[in-house]
Amino acid sequence: MCLASTSPARLALLRQSGIEPLCLSPDVDEDAVAAAEAERLGRALAPEEVVLLLGRAKAADVAGRIHDEHPRFEGIVIGGDSMFELDGEVHGKPHRPEHAIARWHAMRGRTGVLHSGHSVIRVVPDTAPQEVHAVAEASVTFAADIDDAEIETYVATGEPLLVAGAFTVDSLGGAFIERVDGDPSTVVGMSLSTLRHLTGQLGIRWTDLWNAVPPAS
Repeated sequence: MCLASTSPARLALLRQSGIEPLCLSPDVDEDAVAAAEAERLGRALAPEEVVLLLGRAKAADVAGRIHDEHPRFEGIVIGGDSMFELDGEVHGKPHRPEHAIARWHAMRGRTGVLHSGHSVIRVVPDTAPQEVHAVAEASVTFAADIDDAEIETYVATGEPLLVAGAFTVDSLGGAFIERVDGDPSTVVGMSLSTLRHLTGQLGIRWTDLWNAVPPAS
C-alpha cells in the first residue's frame, strides 16, 4: 500500500491498523484544483465535493508517478482529504493561533460535521489503473464547559494549527470532545471502514494488507 499523504495522523492510523505503508507526498495545488472545478461547474462546491475532489487528485498524482520512483510497486494508492463544517461554514487548517482560538470559541458546546474524502487506486504494471472513491462523515460534539484558558493552552501546543477544524480526537484535543457519531477514524483523517469497503471493491481483502501485525506466538 502507498499512502498519498504527508499527514502524520493518517500514517499513525494505518500503522495502528497493522499496515506499514509506503508514503509519497502528492504534488497537488488544492486551492487551484478546487477553484477550477467550481469554475467548470459554475457554482460553489459543497464540502463533500471538495474533499472527494482533492482526495482523488492526490491519489491520482501519486499513482501516475509511482512507477518512476518505485518501478516494482504493485498494490493500492490511497488519497484523502478532510474538512470540518459548522453551521454551513467550512473550516480547513487554521494555520494561525488567533484563527484556531476563534474557532474553538465558536465550537465549544456545538456539533459539527467532519467530511472525509477517500480515493483508492489499484496499480498493476502494464495494466490500466482502477479507482474507487467515497466520502465518509462523522458528527463531532464539543464540550460546553471548555474555558478560555484551556483553549489558549491547547492552541499554544501547536497541535490544532495544521489539522482540519483545529482539533484532534486521538491526541491532546480528545479530552474536549464529548461525542463522535460515525466512524471515529473519520475524525482522525480517514475512515478505516470506508477504506475496507473500497479495497474490497477492487478485489482486495483488508486483512491481506496487514504487513505489520506480529505473528501469533
